[in-house]
Amino acid sequence: MPRFEQRPGAAMIDAMTLLTERNSSPKLAAPAPDAAAREAIFSAALRVPDHAWLRPWRFLTVEGEARRDLGSVLEYSLLRREPEADDAAREKARCAPLRAPLVVVVMARLQPHPKVPPQEQRLSAGCAAHAILLAAEAQGYAGIWRTGAGAFDREVVEALGGAENEEIVAFLYLGTREGRGKALPALAVEDFVAPWTGPTHGKETP
Repeated sequence: MPRFEQRPGAAMIDAMTLLTERNSSPKLAAPAPDAAAREAIFSAALRVPDHAWLRPWRFLTVEGEARRDLGSVLEYSLLRREPEADDAAREKARCAPLRAPLVVVVMARLQPHPKVPPQEQRLSAGCAAHAILLAAEAQGYAGIWRTGAGAFDREVVEALGGAENEEIVAFLYLGTREGRGKALPALAVEDFVAPWTGPTHGKETP
């Protein structure tokens, strides 16, 4: 169980605790991050690794009634993919943005560059999404990163004002955690980290 259970306005948690214990929260309620918290959140997002300073990302905030408009966009996206979708599926798509008081749409802006391929730019945008989650949690809020089929629908991108070179990387749901954080399994570092001692094939015999 995470050791920190913050509320908005609480003292900042230390960086290592934040990095090792951040926990997605599917149950979010008001309040959403306020103006000062958002300034800090997006300032953190602007400091992620960014090869050649392309700034290959931008962010949309969706709240209030605009969440219902986004829900309609997602419902229409569902119906284009699945014309026979039942009422339950349609309602799930339509109500998805209402699961949090604030939704942040992270867009990747892909630009031609001889040294920075599109995949690297997408990774930078992904880092920005993670920074937003970390900065929100550091200030006592919580969030969860979602995508879903609608995130990869060009018509959804266009409905959100996205250009031809833009893609949705994340729908970040932000608010105040309801209840306690879920328990996460402890992972052994040695299961994922190993020294590299050189190529395993192609070595010339001395």
